[in-house]
Amino acid sequence: MQPKSDDIRLHRYIAQCGLTSRRKAEDLIREGRVQVNGETVTEMGVKVGRSDEVRVDGEALGLPRAVTVALYKPKGVVTTLMDPQRRPTIAQFVQGVRGGVKPVGRLDMDTDGLILLTNDGELASRLSHAKYAVEKEYIATLNGLAPDSAIERMRNGVVLDGRRTAPAKVEIIDRDEKKYRTVLAITLKEGRNRQIRRMAEIVGFPVTALRRVRIGHLRLKGMQPGEAIILGQKDVERLRKSVGL
Repeated sequence: MQPKSDDIRLHRYIAQCGLTSRRKAEDLIREGRVQVNGETVTEMGVKVGRSDEVRVDGEALGLPRAVTVALYKPKGVVTTLMDPQRRPTIAQFVQGVRGGVKPVGRLDMDTDGLILLTNDGELASRLSHAKYAVEKEYIATLNGLAPDSAIERMRNGVVLDGRRTAPAKVEIIDRDEKKYRTVLAITLKEGRNRQIRRMAEIVGFPVTALRRVRIGHLRLKGMQPGEAIILGQKDVERLRKSVGL
Protein backbone atom coordinates (compact mmCIF):
# COMPACT_ATOMS: atom_id res chain seq x y z
CA MET A 1 0.00 0.00 0.00
CA GLN A 2 1.79 3.10 -1.26
CA PRO A 3 1.01 6.08 1.04
CA LYS A 4 -0.12 9.37 -0.46
CA SER A 5 0.80 12.81 0.85
CA ASP A 6 -2.60 13.34 2.47
CA ASP A 7 -2.80 9.89 4.10
CA ILE A 8 -2.90 9.70 7.89
CA ARG A 9 -1.87 7.08 10.43
CA LEU A 10 -4.40 4.33 10.96
CA HIS A 11 -5.14 5.10 14.63
CA ARG A 12 -5.85 8.74 13.71
CA TYR A 13 -8.12 7.62 10.88
CA ILE A 14 -10.15 5.45 13.25
CA ALA A 15 -10.44 8.32 15.73
CA GLN A 16 -11.49 10.80 13.02
CA CYS A 17 -14.21 8.39 11.94
CA GLY A 18 -15.67 8.93 15.41
CA LEU A 19 -15.37 5.34 16.61
CA THR A 20 -13.09 5.91 19.59
CA SER A 21 -10.05 7.85 20.84
CA ARG A 22 -6.60 7.56 19.26
CA ARG A 23 -5.27 5.65 22.26
CA LYS A 24 -8.10 3.12 22.19
CA ALA A 25 -7.70 2.85 18.41
CA GLU A 26 -4.09 1.77 18.98
CA ASP A 27 -5.38 -0.99 21.26
CA LEU A 28 -7.81 -2.15 18.58
CA ILE A 29 -4.93 -2.39 16.10
CA ARG A 30 -2.70 -4.35 18.49
CA GLU A 31 -5.56 -6.73 19.23
CA GLY A 32 -5.86 -7.58 15.52
CA ARG A 33 -9.36 -6.17 15.22
CA VAL A 34 -8.58 -3.79 12.34
CA GLN A 35 -8.43 -4.67 8.64
CA VAL A 36 -7.20 -2.42 5.83
CA ASN A 37 -8.20 -3.45 2.31
CA GLY A 38 -8.96 -6.94 3.55
CA GLU A 39 -5.69 -7.45 5.47
CA THR A 40 -5.40 -7.46 9.26
CA VAL A 41 -3.04 -4.79 10.56
CA THR A 42 -1.40 -5.13 13.97
CA GLU A 43 1.59 -2.79 13.74
CA MET A 44 1.61 0.97 14.33
CA GLY A 45 2.57 3.42 11.61
CA VAL A 46 0.44 2.17 8.72
CA LYS A 47 -1.07 5.08 6.77
CA VAL A 48 -4.46 5.12 5.06
CA GLY A 49 -6.63 7.54 3.10
CA ARG A 50 -10.18 7.99 1.88
CA SER A 51 -9.73 5.45 -0.92
CA ASP A 52 -8.78 2.66 1.50
CA GLU A 53 -11.29 0.29 3.05
CA VAL A 54 -10.91 0.19 6.82
CA ARG A 55 -12.92 -2.21 8.98
CA VAL A 56 -13.04 -2.72 12.74
CA ASP A 57 -14.51 -6.04 13.88
CA GLY A 58 -15.82 -6.43 10.33
CA GLU A 59 -17.68 -3.09 10.30
CA ALA A 60 -16.61 -0.62 7.60
CA LEU A 61 -15.54 2.87 8.64
CA GLY A 62 -15.52 6.07 6.63
CA LEU A 63 -14.18 9.56 7.22
CA PRO A 64 -16.81 12.28 7.44
CA ARG A 65 -16.92 14.77 4.58
CA ALA A 66 -14.28 17.46 5.02
CA VAL A 67 -15.95 20.59 6.40
CA THR A 68 -14.45 23.97 7.30
CA VAL A 69 -16.51 26.66 9.00
CA ALA A 70 -15.90 30.38 9.51
CA LEU A 71 -17.49 31.62 12.74
CA TYR A 72 -17.90 35.12 14.16
CA LYS A 73 -17.19 34.35 17.82
CA PRO A 74 -18.95 36.81 20.09
CA LYS A 75 -17.31 38.31 23.15
CA GLY A 76 -18.02 36.41 26.37
CA VAL A 77 -17.85 32.97 24.72
CA VAL A 78 -14.97 30.51 25.14
CA THR A 79 -13.32 28.90 22.11
CA THR A 80 -14.06 25.31 23.00
CA LEU A 81 -16.85 22.81 22.42
CA MET A 82 -17.11 21.80 26.09
CA ASP A 83 -16.27 23.77 29.21
CA PRO A 84 -15.98 22.23 32.72
CA GLN A 85 -16.85 25.64 34.22
CA ARG A 86 -20.09 25.69 32.21
CA ARG A 87 -19.31 28.99 30.52
CA PRO A 88 -20.93 29.69 27.13
CA THR A 89 -19.01 27.94 24.33
CA ILE A 90 -18.87 28.15 20.55
CA ALA A 91 -20.64 24.76 20.35
CA GLN A 92 -24.02 26.53 20.36
CA PHE A 93 -23.22 28.18 17.02
CA VAL A 94 -22.21 25.03 15.11
CA GLN A 95 -24.82 22.55 16.35
CA GLY A 96 -26.18 22.09 12.84
CA VAL A 97 -22.77 21.38 11.29
CA ARG A 98 -22.04 17.69 10.75
CA GLY A 99 -18.63 16.10 10.62
CA GLY A 100 -17.17 16.78 14.06
CA VAL A 101 -15.51 20.13 13.37
CA LYS A 102 -13.10 21.48 15.98
CA PRO A 103 -11.72 25.00 16.50
CA VAL A 104 -8.40 25.94 14.93
CA GLY A 105 -6.54 27.95 17.56
CA ARG A 106 -8.30 30.18 20.06
CA LEU A 107 -9.59 33.63 20.80
CA ASP A 108 -9.76 34.49 24.48
CA MET A 109 -13.13 35.02 26.10
CA ASP A 110 -12.91 38.83 25.95
CA THR A 111 -11.96 38.88 22.25
CA ASP A 112 -14.49 38.56 19.46
CA GLY A 113 -14.08 37.93 15.78
CA LEU A 114 -13.23 35.36 13.15
CA ILE A 115 -12.26 31.79 14.02
CA LEU A 116 -12.17 28.65 11.89
CA LEU A 117 -13.43 25.18 12.73
CA THR A 118 -12.68 22.10 10.66
CA ASN A 119 -12.51 18.31 10.66
CA ASP A 120 -9.61 18.46 8.20
CA GLY A 121 -6.81 17.50 10.56
CA GLU A 122 -3.96 18.36 8.19
CA LEU A 123 -5.40 21.79 7.44
CA ALA A 124 -5.92 22.51 11.14
CA SER A 125 -2.38 21.45 11.96
CA ARG A 126 -0.79 23.65 9.32
CA LEU A 127 -2.95 26.67 10.07
CA SER A 128 -1.78 26.43 13.68
CA HIS A 129 1.90 25.97 12.82
CA ALA A 130 4.19 29.01 12.88
CA LYS A 131 6.09 27.61 9.88
CA TYR A 132 3.25 28.53 7.50
CA ALA A 133 2.82 32.08 8.89
CA VAL A 134 -0.83 32.59 7.95
CA GLU A 135 -1.67 36.27 8.49
CA LYS A 136 -4.25 37.20 11.12
CA GLU A 137 -5.51 40.77 11.30
CA TYR A 138 -7.01 42.42 14.38
CA ILE A 139 -8.60 45.73 15.30
CA ALA A 140 -7.34 46.73 18.74
CA THR A 141 -8.61 49.61 20.84
CA LEU A 142 -5.99 50.83 23.34
CA ASN A 143 -6.58 52.89 26.45
CA GLY A 144 -4.83 56.24 26.01
CA LEU A 145 -3.17 58.13 23.17
CA ALA A 146 -0.35 55.81 22.17
CA PRO A 147 2.60 57.78 20.72
CA ASP A 148 4.44 56.73 17.57
CA SER A 149 7.30 55.40 19.72
CA ALA A 150 5.00 52.88 21.45
CA ILE A 151 3.50 51.77 18.15
CA GLU A 152 6.96 51.38 16.64
CA ARG A 153 7.93 49.08 19.52
CA MET A 154 4.93 46.89 18.73
CA ARG A 155 5.94 46.83 15.06
CA ASN A 156 9.53 45.82 15.81
CA GLY A 157 8.65 43.24 18.47
CA VAL A 158 8.69 43.07 22.27
CA VAL A 159 10.02 40.35 24.55
CA LEU A 160 7.40 37.89 25.81
CA ASP A 161 8.47 34.93 27.94
CA GLY A 162 12.11 35.58 27.11
CA ARG A 163 11.58 35.63 23.33
CA ARG A 164 10.98 38.60 21.04
CA THR A 165 7.80 38.65 19.02
CA ALA A 166 8.12 38.66 15.25
CA PRO A 167 7.77 41.99 13.42
CA ALA A 168 4.14 42.98 13.01
CA LYS A 169 2.24 45.29 10.69
CA VAL A 170 0.66 48.02 12.84
CA GLU A 171 -1.38 50.84 11.33
CA ILE A 172 -3.09 53.71 13.15
CA ILE A 173 -6.82 53.90 12.44
CA ASP A 174 -7.67 56.59 14.97
CA ARG A 175 -6.31 58.61 17.88
CA ASP A 176 -9.31 60.07 19.71
CA GLU A 177 -8.50 62.67 22.36
CA LYS A 178 -12.12 62.96 23.55
CA LYS A 179 -12.50 59.21 24.07
CA TYR A 180 -8.83 58.95 25.15
CA ARG A 181 -8.15 55.93 22.98
CA THR A 182 -6.02 54.70 20.09
CA VAL A 183 -7.40 52.29 17.50
CA LEU A 184 -4.93 50.12 15.60
CA ALA A 185 -5.04 47.55 12.79
CA ILE A 186 -2.51 44.85 13.70
CA THR A 187 -1.46 41.98 11.43
CA LEU A 188 0.46 39.06 12.92
CA LYS A 189 2.08 36.00 11.39
CA GLU A 190 2.40 34.23 14.72
CA GLY A 191 -0.13 33.40 17.41
CA ARG A 192 1.36 33.45 20.88
CA ASN A 193 -0.92 33.39 23.91
CA ARG A 194 -2.80 36.71 24.32
CA GLN A 195 -0.06 38.26 22.22
CA ILE A 196 -1.61 41.60 21.27
CA ARG A 197 -2.92 42.26 24.78
CA ARG A 198 0.47 41.50 26.29
CA MET A 199 2.33 43.60 23.70
CA ALA A 200 0.06 46.55 24.39
CA GLU A 201 0.54 46.22 28.16
CA ILE A 202 4.31 46.20 27.76
CA VAL A 203 4.29 49.48 25.82
CA GLY A 204 1.97 51.02 28.41
CA PHE A 205 -1.38 51.21 26.59
CA PRO A 206 -3.58 48.23 27.54
CA VAL A 207 -6.22 46.85 25.19
CA THR A 208 -9.84 47.67 25.99
CA ALA A 209 -11.37 45.90 22.97
CA LEU A 210 -10.00 43.39 20.47
CA ARG A 211 -11.51 41.84 17.35
CA ARG A 212 -9.99 39.49 14.77
CA VAL A 213 -11.19 40.58 11.35
CA ARG A 214 -9.17 38.39 8.98
CA ILE A 215 -7.47 34.97 8.71
CA GLY A 216 -5.52 34.64 5.47
CA HIS A 217 -7.88 35.75 2.69
CA LEU A 218 -11.01 35.22 4.80
CA ARG A 219 -12.62 38.32 6.28
CA LEU A 220 -15.20 38.95 8.98
CA LYS A 221 -16.89 41.70 6.94
CA GLY A 222 -20.63 41.17 6.55
CA MET A 223 -20.93 38.54 9.28
CA GLN A 224 -22.95 38.94 12.47
CA PRO A 225 -21.86 37.78 15.97
CA GLY A 226 -22.64 34.08 16.33
CA GLU A 227 -22.97 33.53 12.58
CA ALA A 228 -21.32 30.38 11.19
CA ILE A 229 -20.69 29.87 7.46
CA ILE A 230 -19.61 26.60 5.85
CA LEU A 231 -16.83 27.54 3.44
CA GLY A 232 -17.20 26.68 -0.21
CA GLN A 233 -14.73 24.65 -2.22
CA LYS A 234 -12.91 27.69 -3.65
CA ASP A 235 -12.27 29.20 -0.22
CA VAL A 236 -11.14 25.87 1.22
CA GLU A 237 -8.80 25.21 -1.70
CA ARG A 238 -7.32 28.70 -1.38
CA LEU A 239 -6.84 28.19 2.36
CA ARG A 240 -5.20 24.80 1.83
CA LYS A 241 -2.94 26.20 -0.88
CA SER A 242 -1.79 28.96 1.50
CA VAL A 243 -0.35 26.29 3.81
CA GLY A 244 1.15 24.10 1.09
CA LEU A 245 -1.62 21.51 0.73
